[in-house]
Amino acid sequence: MHILIWIVSGIIAGWLTGLIMKGKGYGLLGDLVIGVLGGVLGGWIFGLIGLSSTNWLGNIGVAVAGGVILVIILRTLRRA
Repeated sequence: MHILIWIVSGIIAGWLTGLIMKGKGYGLLGDLVIGVLGGVLGGWIFGLIGLSSTNWLGNIGVAVAGGVILVIILRTLRRA
């Protein structure tokens, strides 16, 4: 059951990241990947500064923050 929650959270976080970053979108699978990788990156960064989320909405917020950072990095690398 936890994997289903991760997938749904990843899709939501990826979709929100797409809205924030105003790109052409990544599709359902792309949103899932961005959301999951963003969750890992965001969790790592927030852990470094001593912050952690305590609920599902907090986890999505951390994943969105990580997703935004991930998209910025990918766009920067694509331009180089």
